[in-house]
Amino acid sequence: MKLPELFISQLRDLLPDEWQALADAITSSDPSVAVRVNATRGVSVPDRARRVPWCGQGYYLDNRPSFTFDTDWHAGRYYVQDASSMFIAHVIDSLIHEPVRYLDLCAAPGGKTTAAIQALPQRSMIVANEIVPPRARVLGDNVVRWGNSRCVVTSNAPAQVGKLNSFFDVIATDVPCSGEGMMRKDDEAVAQWTPALVEQCAQRQREILTDVWPALRPGGLLIYSTCTYNRQENEQMADFIVNELGATSLEVPVEPDWNIHPAIGSDICCYRFMPHRVDGEGLFMAVFRKDGEAPCQSIRTKEKNTKKADEIGKNWLDSPNDYMIGQQGDLCIAVPVDIRGEVAALRASLNVLHAGVELATVMGRKTVPHHALAMSTARATDAFSVCEVDYTTALRYLRGESITVDGPRGYVLIAHEGAVLGFANNLGNRANNLYPKPLRILSTHAPDEKPQIL
Repeated sequence: MKLPELFISQLRDLLPDEWQALADAITSSDPSVAVRVNATRGVSVPDRARRVPWCGQGYYLDNRPSFTFDTDWHAGRYYVQDASSMFIAHVIDSLIHEPVRYLDLCAAPGGKTTAAIQALPQRSMIVANEIVPPRARVLGDNVVRWGNSRCVVTSNAPAQVGKLNSFFDVIATDVPCSGEGMMRKDDEAVAQWTPALVEQCAQRQREILTDVWPALRPGGLLIYSTCTYNRQENEQMADFIVNELGATSLEVPVEPDWNIHPAIGSDICCYRFMPHRVDGEGLFMAVFRKDGEAPCQSIRTKEKNTKKADEIGKNWLDSPNDYMIGQQGDLCIAVPVDIRGEVAALRASLNVLHAGVELATVMGRKTVPHHALAMSTARATDAFSVCEVDYTTALRYLRGESITVDGPRGYVLIAHEGAVLGFANNLGNRANNLYPKPLRILSTHAPDEKPQIL
């Protein structure tokens, strides 16, 4: 790999004593591979694991397996995420100690969203937004796979989200950037880099921050991050947040042996991850408190449970009284009672793709359980029979093929080694596959044995 000369010149100015080490790391070292386990699935970091220092649920892998063929990945037992990006979990653990309304503004594909879901105090509400529709759908799939009922997925421009005046306690902005931190693992990031791209991204970042700023309540937190190295998109943007938007820089406690580089050319608290220093890709993060103090706006709703949906919820949810259960068209949805007003307000203002738990699709007298219910930690454990299948059958199920299972007739859950994959309708001689088409494995090639990751 050959780095652009102007980029090398930028590195020299940025890190006079370390630029060569960083350039060598980008061009000559292999990217690390890391995963973050989902504790709500009863999964903990394996004892054998080499842990990510700043994330209690993260660990490094010795190589990159084919995650497509791992049933644990499809079951939401872990998320594949760069170790540097897992720092968001440490930021949340360090600074947020009470339930909050949390917005991940540029959230796809969902790594930082699922990390936030895991790190935030219980009873927090998470809104994950992505403006690009195809990416928003991938985000929704990953949120559903993670299984949390207190997450809402939206697809809107920052300016539209910004109209929710003082709605959020915390806003995370992992903004679109020039992608210099991805050069080691993405040749396209090298090919597309120019100084003009850097300036274009910086301008867009200022627009995004200005547009969404009204949605953060005074006293709330802004988490700003990029996956790039230059100062225009990093420290200079931090200066913009403090001087132009009206915010105070916050310090995040870090350990010296994590080798995180501080701000360059600025007194603002910033945290730089660079692959010649840490086992991870390039990342910049800084945290700010919006000047002033005010609570989030209070929201009330007069919605009531619908009879059909209420019956479904009582049979299929672990704690049905904790949910507002209603219908959106032919879809039955359960939303936690304490955030039903917030969800109603979001539906009135934004394009909501997912909220709470989709329970079932009602087609006349027929009620078909939804895949989101299979993945949800809110599902009653005794609501459906669980049919264990071997690895070969599990892959056939994930491809959308018909399978045969040993279990009662009717809707059952398909699982491999205790990890639930989704629903099937068992007819006895065969089971009709209800695994969603967009999630199905397309490849007909597969290993003989499941990849051993957890």
